[in-house]
Amino acid sequence: MRMLTTPLRKARLKAKMTIQEVASSIKCDPGNLSRMERGIQRPSPEVAEKLARLFSAELTEIQILYPERFCADGNHP
Repeated sequence: MRMLTTPLRKARLKAKMTIQEVASSIKCDPGNLSRMERGIQRPSPEVAEKLARLFSAELTEIQILYPERFCADGNHP
């Protein structure tokens, strides 16, 4: 299985942040965040809102909630 290039992953890498740093910033489990970033797990609306605020210039809640619509490589989870 190839790794998805989700908008969340792209935004995190562009910000030069680790999964742990993002998880700490939004008070989220890093394992859950990793699964969200890989398109395996959907975030709650609350987590999506926190992520969208953290990456305000790069990411919208829709991109976080429905990453398969925005994956750079066209793959779906």
